[in-house]
Amino acid sequence: MTALRKTKIALTPKAAPFAIRSEKASDVVAREALLDACFGENRHMRTCQRLRDGRAPAEGLAFSAMAEGRLVGTLRLWHVSAGGSPALMLGPLAVEASSRKLGVGTALMDHALAAAKARGHRAVILLGDAPYYARFGFAARKTGELSLPGPFERERLLALELVEGALNGAWGMITATGAPAPKARAARTRKALQPVLAV
Repeated sequence: MTALRKTKIALTPKAAPFAIRSEKASDVVAREALLDACFGENRHMRTCQRLRDGRAPAEGLAFSAMAEGRLVGTLRLWHVSAGGSPALMLGPLAVEASSRKLGVGTALMDHALAAAKARGHRAVILLGDAPYYARFGFAARKTGELSLPGPFERERLLALELVEGALNGAWGMITATGAPAPKARAARTRKALQPVLAV
């Protein structure tokens, strides 16, 4: 009997419908357009945005889903304090409409949660639809005593402990603790290029 030989196959970019990688600076314009398309231009008024304003995402935890060189999905995680317990806030998760049946959202979630756990983070919190996020282990069991800095629907505040007991006794306001976002390079460049007026 002949032994079966396992042949390694090199996958080409077209072999998979999308790939997930760390977010790059060149993704920003496409990411912002995708978020506007998914959540509307008033997305900056949402409660969870208060936890992201002026902050950088957690190091190594901002991801882009790419298909044939274009961004089709985005997910970022942010440092927060959950009533004194260190945690990450997940969001927003957005997927381009034409790519939603390809499993992009699930792949982004799985990738981000695995990366967060590998980096030693203990818990992840989000504001979202319980039926969708339950498949990843999110539930409202540990969020009943937590609040957000603005209006929110209690049943949509969900958490996943990456380390058992990480949110035991967590109560109070969820607050941003992440590093400040770097100053916009574009604004500095624009200022530097302004003509000097002779007086």
